[in-house]
This record gives sequence, C-alpha cells and structure tokens, in this order.
Amino acid sequence: MVADRVEPAAARVVEELQQRGVDAAPAIVDVGTLAGAQHLMALAVARFARIDVLVNNVGGTIWIKPFHLYTEEEVHQELERSLLPTLWCCLAVLPIMMQQKAGSIVNIGSQSPRGIHRLPYAASKGGVLAMTKVLSMEYGGHGIRVNAVSPGGTDISDRITARQVLRPGVLADENPEEASRYEREMKAHIQSQKALERRGLPEDHAAAIAFLASDDASFITGHVIDCSGGQG
Repeated sequence: MVADRVEPAAARVVEELQQRGVDAAPAIVDVGTLAGAQHLMALAVARFARIDVLVNNVGGTIWIKPFHLYTEEEVHQELERSLLPTLWCCLAVLPIMMQQKAGSIVNIGSQSPRGIHRLPYAASKGGVLAMTKVLSMEYGGHGIRVNAVSPGGTDISDRITARQVLRPGVLADENPEEASRYEREMKAHIQSQKALERRGLPEDHAAAIAFLASDDASFITGHVIDCSGGQG
C-alpha cells in the first residue's frame, strides 16, 4: 500500500512496483492527522487483510537556516511534517499488529540531530528515534518489532511533492540567496563528516529498511541502523 497526499506521486510508485510483479495499491491520505493514519490502516486491511510491515517515511526539511530565524509557525510546520505522521501511523497500526501478535515497524530517522541549520527538523527526527526505542520496549511482548534507519545526505533525482502540486511557492523562503547559502553550509557540514566520500542513494536506505522489515531481523528491535556513509 503506497500512501501519499499527492496522487501522481503514489501512482508513479505503484506503477513501478506493478511492473516488478508486486501487488500494490495507492492510498491518497494525509497521515498528518490520526484520522488520516487510521484511514490508511483501514484501507490496507481491507485490501490485504493484515499489516505485517509499516515503514514510516513521511517527512522532510522545509526550511534550512539558523534557529533564531525561524518563526513560530515555521517550527509548527516542521514538527507537523516530520514528527506527527510517524507518531500517528504508529498509534493507528499498533492495535492491528497487537491483534495479529506480529508486525514490524521501521521508522526513518536522520543524522540531522547532530547537524546544523535544521533544528526543528532535527527535533522531529530525534523524537522519531526516541519513539522507536520506547515502542520497541512497550510492544515487544506483543510480537511487534520497532526499528529505525537513519540516513545522512541523500541524492534524490526528482520528487512529486505537495509543495509542487498543492501549494506552489507557499513554503519558499523570502530570501532565496540567503537560503541557498545556508543549504550549502548544511550540506558541506554533512559531507565533511562522512567516511565514504559520496552522498547516499535511496537504494542504500531501501536495503537497510528491507532488512529490518524482514524475518532476517526477527531478533532485532529497538535498533537504529546508521545508513549515512559513516557520518554518525
């Protein structure tokens, strides 16, 4: 089940999966609310009868700049994008996995808690990592494993986002030149810490996620895989 707020984005991923022989379906939902997350889980159960794996990969930095330049509204939007979707999806899926007495949750963390110019996003991802550990301890007795993957700087060729489709320009910084400078500083800071001298790829992270979701990791829970090229 491929969940997204943006129909073209979900449709593209579903098509790619189907071309590889995967039984996939889109779910156009907003998991920024508990109701949206519950609707997603209901759609998944209706289509597949159970939920064995939940991968929480909703999120992403909106603004890149020193913390004193953030407004209150911008901080709220960062938390709403990168913390709450994971929290709501975990809350919505747990009753289903508890009834099954099995399930694997893989959260997407980040190396941003040890970076610069993205404090609200870093706080969100720090919360995701804390959530991972606490849930693993609370729900291991129900046969549910909870782990995380923490990427570093990652190259992504293109994305269809809500910013492009739903509200173009609304999240743009007022000073593009200054924003670009902060982004360069942030990326240079990340790259200076890497042992492997390249940026990550989605495939790098997908391999770690697939491992944690699989039975090969059946005795692993509460763990965070640092998938950052040695940045951690």
